[in-house]
This record gives sequence, C-alpha cells and structure tokens, in this order.
Amino acid sequence: MNKYLQNNTNSNYDKFPVVQVPGEEHSCTIGWENIVKGLHSLLQQRKKKILVLECYQGVHDNEVLEALSIGFPEACIFESSSVMKEQDSLYNAIKDDVTDDEIFGYMTRYTMDIYFDNVKVERMRSLIAASSSGYVIVYGVGASFIWQDSSVIAYLDMARWEIQLRFRRNEVANVGFKNKTQRASLQYKQAFFVDWRICDRWKKQIMKKIDVFIDTNKAGDPKMVPASAVLKGLDIAASRPFRVVPYFDQGPWGGQWMKEVCELDKRAVNYAWCFDCVPEENSLYLGFGKVLFEIPSIDLVFTHPVQLLGPNVYGRFGDEFPIRFDFLDTMEGGNLSLQVHPLVEYIQEKFGMHYTQEESYYILDAEEDAKVYLGLKEEVNPEAMINELCQAQRSGVFDAEKYVGVYPVKKHDHVLIPPGTIHCSGSNSMVLEISATPYIFTFKLWDWGRVGLDGRPRPINIEHGKHVIQWERTESWVKKEAINCFVPIAKGNGWCEERTGLHEREFIETRRHWFTEKVLHNTDGSVQVLNLVQGREVIVESPSDAFTPFVVHYAETFIIPAAVGAYTIRPYGDSEGEECATIKAYIRK
Repeated sequence: MNKYLQNNTNSNYDKFPVVQVPGEEHSCTIGWENIVKGLHSLLQQRKKKILVLECYQGVHDNEVLEALSIGFPEACIFESSSVMKEQDSLYNAIKDDVTDDEIFGYMTRYTMDIYFDNVKVERMRSLIAASSSGYVIVYGVGASFIWQDSSVIAYLDMARWEIQLRFRRNEVANVGFKNKTQRASLQYKQAFFVDWRICDRWKKQIMKKIDVFIDTNKAGDPKMVPASAVLKGLDIAASRPFRVVPYFDQGPWGGQWMKEVCELDKRAVNYAWCFDCVPEENSLYLGFGKVLFEIPSIDLVFTHPVQLLGPNVYGRFGDEFPIRFDFLDTMEGGNLSLQVHPLVEYIQEKFGMHYTQEESYYILDAEEDAKVYLGLKEEVNPEAMINELCQAQRSGVFDAEKYVGVYPVKKHDHVLIPPGTIHCSGSNSMVLEISATPYIFTFKLWDWGRVGLDGRPRPINIEHGKHVIQWERTESWVKKEAINCFVPIAKGNGWCEERTGLHEREFIETRRHWFTEKVLHNTDGSVQVLNLVQGREVIVESPSDAFTPFVVHYAETFIIPAAVGAYTIRPYGDSEGEECATIKAYIRK
C-alpha cells in the first residue's frame, strides 16, 4: 500500500521528462566509433582540418582522448591542460575567490584566460599553425580559447549533478588542478565559485560557433547532435510548457515520501532532496526519436533569456533563472538543520551575489506531528543564544526550543521565510521549497549533533549567521507575517485563486488555484513556475493551439516560459471531476 500517494494508487511521477524535437529523429549519433566518423565527415567540408573539442569542467578526459586516438590515429593532438599555469601559480591567481572557508567562496570575476600561461599558449598556437599532420585536434577546457581560427568546434557539455557525483567518486578534478582525491565538498566549492562561472562565460561567448554538441554524461555512452538541432530543441522548449530532469539525493535527515510518490529505489536508506526546478543544476532532455540527449538546462537560459524569462525579469536578473522549486523530505526522517539565509547586502559584500535566497515552505504533505521551527521566542538574549550555539559544537547539545519558535503545520500550509529568519523544517513533513536561486548560501547554526553521509560533521556557519539573524522576528511577528498569510484574489465557475505569499520583503509572488474546471492563466510577459499540489493529473493547453497539450502529474514542477502568454489548466484523466490545485510562482513587477 502506498501510504503517501493520493488515493493509494500507483506512482505516475515522470522522472524522465523530455522535449521532443520533431523532424530530427535521426539527428543523434551514438557511440564513439560513429561519433568519430561524423567528425571526420565534418572536417572533410573544411579547408583547415582542425578539430576543436571544447569541454565543460568534469568530462572524463581519458575516455574521450582514447576514442580520438583510435579514430584519428595520425592526428596531432594538443591538450589545453598542458599549457595551463602551474597549479601553485593558478591557485595564487584564484585563491581570493576560492577562499579558505569550508563552504563559501566568492563568485569569480575571472574569465577563461586566467587558467593559461600566455607563453605556453603562444607556443602551442605556433605549433598548431605549423603542423603538417593531416588532422589537428585541440582538446580540453579552453580548447577554443587556444585556437580561435577556422575549425570544427565540438562542445562536450556536462550536467552539474553528474559532475558532483564524479567528485564524490574521485573521478574528475577542478580545472587546472590535480585534485581528484580532494574532499568532494571542496572540489564542489571551487567548481561552483570559479570553474563553472568561467566555463559558462566562455560557453556563452562561443555558443554560435559550435558545430556539434556531445553528451558525455553517461560514461561510455556518448551521443552527438548537430548544434542546429540542439538549438531547434531549445527554441521549442522556450515556447511551450516543459520540465527539467529532476535529481534526487540522499541526506542525513532524509525521508521516505519521495520513494513512493516518485517511485525511487526502495533499497536507498532515504531521499532528502529533489531538485526539480533549479535550471543551473538540472538537466534538460531533448528527444531525438527515442534517444534522450542530455544538456544543462541553463543552456536554455543562455540562448533564449528573453523568451524564457520575459524582458522585465531578464532586465533585472540577466541570464539567470531566479525561481527555484525543490523538495525537502523528512517523512519518517529527521529535522533539517537550524539555519538562516543572508540579507541582500551581506551576500553582495561577502560573496559577490546580487540577490539572496528568499524562500518559503509549502507543505505538500504532513503527518499529525509535523512542525516548523521559525523565528525566535520573545525577549531572546542574542549573546546568550550565540554562546550556547558555539558551545553546542563541542558539547553536542543545544535546546533549540528554548530560543526558536515551534509551530504545527499541516498539508497545504505555506510558511514564509524572508532572509534573516531562523528556520527549520521538522520531521514528518514533505516540503515544496519555493525560493530564489542563489544556490548554496545557507548558514547552518545547529545540526542536531549529526554527521553527514560522508561521516564528517556538517559545517556550521555561526560566524556568518550571527551577522544576519533578524532578532526582532519573534513569535508575534511570525504569527502575523509568516504563516498562512492567504488572501483571496478571484473566483469563478469551478475555480478560485488565492495569494499565499511570499513576504513583502521577497520578490517572488505565489498564487494557488483550486479548480474542478478549466482555468485561464497568462504569463503577462514573465516566466512562471508551477507545481501540481493536489490532484492526480492535469493538462496544460494553449487557447490558440500554439503548443502541444502538456500533461502534468501530482507533485511535478513545470515551467511556463514568458513567451507562452495565455494558457489553461484543467483536471485530466483520473482527476476529471475532482478538485485539483496548483501553486504558481513568478517575479513581482
């Protein structure tokens, strides 16, 4: 019996959503042998037989280089890594952005050239120009920086969750470093603050020059698609509802809800997170016939920012996707860490981010004893609380309820958490977290004496946290400003609309629609993110047939690009005649 599923039926959550690319059913080439043949064919059409394989950070170099050496036995292969700065010199160049903090760095301002030794690069360029070999191959991160003249450019893109898994397995290193065996969390920090920023800047610069994309997310199973076909798929995604590929991960406080509702591996101890709308972290599947081609979903933001985000959101945030939906599962699990997020001025000064993590907890499901920790008790002494938090890191004991407010929650409650508010979801709840997207800026204050899945104590950030806690947010403030601040907006035949948040200090607006009939929505020129929080399935349609009808299942998050304009949602299939509900988030004008 599936205790968490609506009506105790089987799961219909789609873990492999795909954007089909019609007319390109045969555009995908599979396997290194066939890919090499395809690259040979492309080179035959060029005067200069120079192949540049630009890589995102995290590609398995040995796999690719072996395939190239077999497929191009006479080629002269130049590796970008051989002309990078010595590791000590590179570290000195970027150390202020990497920092010696356990978790946090500074969003780097550097570009691709920071990795390279100018003298070595010029020498390699001369060797490439003078090469008499039939084929010349330039490979690696920054390959197209080294050789920018006429050539065939193949881009080996990577999904960031796969990169993180490769860090955990000690398979890949940071750009320019030989640190495969370094602790994964430190590799991730350096990639997040430095490598990925630089690789993204370079990717955007060369995007229109790329001839083919190569998907190497699955070891030993590469796929290649012409850039024109990939861009066609991104065009389609930017003009219709779509979903990114959800990623599920375990955690020390994880629960059991997602195992059933999302039909995950029952052998896993738990699942703590599901990142199902974090375009910088998630992937996007483009369907070429029956083949799924995986690219980072942030590529859609880079190539179609106005169509996807809308002019106002793009003007405010640039080519970043500012809304994040994810799951936090504590059903039969433990409490999240007691934490606080930085204020805007703090995150700007300390980390180089221009906006902060404004968030809320929408309670998707809850047991009778579910609760949230939120804000402070009245008349808390800040110095005493900080002292006890510091002592708890040695003693392993902290009485959270002495200082922090505790409130029961039930299904469909909405808890608002503006920056600077201490908070934590308790056990036995299923949270749909709706937030802004500055990614990792969470200051943990207390983690209930636990260790992480790697057996190490999880880093605590009291020094940062004490500077941003808003001590006036006590119980009286929480009850008035932060829990179930619902406001009726409109209603019609078979539907009603409510405003559920976020807080006035936050830039995201959320609306909930209850409906048994078709409801008309409009993007009004701004990207919208929705989740089906009640009902087995609904269908999203265009009043003008501008896109193919799109079916959404319970708990699935989906994105409506700004360019869509008008769209409708109605109960579908097993949900026809039943009451359904969606929660929708968008950026306030």
